[in-house]
Amino acid sequence: METFRTAGTCARQIIFDVKDNVLTSCKFINGCSGNAQGITKLSEGQNIDQLIEKLQGIKCKQGTSCPDQLAKALLAYKEKMATKAAKELEKQEKEKAIAEENTNT
Repeated sequence: METFRTAGTCARQIIFDVKDNVLTSCKFINGCSGNAQGITKLSEGQNIDQLIEKLQGIKCKQGTSCPDQLAKALLAYKEKMATKAAKELEKQEKEKAIAEENTNT
């Protein structure tokens, strides 16, 4: 479960899950109930890259909107996962180097 604090919208937070690059669940905290339900129904089951492309830049108030904030949440999620993957790869490479060093000694 991921949590994203929104900015510039009536909704204050988005709670969501992603599996295999697909948005599997999404819930907006506060905001317009009908709008949040509509965004959720249309977004769940969709590829997050396609959602980002479709929702990014939609404006309502203060230069953003709930759909735009969902796109920002998904972008932040992707960055987090990329950082996590890079750290895991670095860790594996260090472990491999240590193992090779130990076999050479």
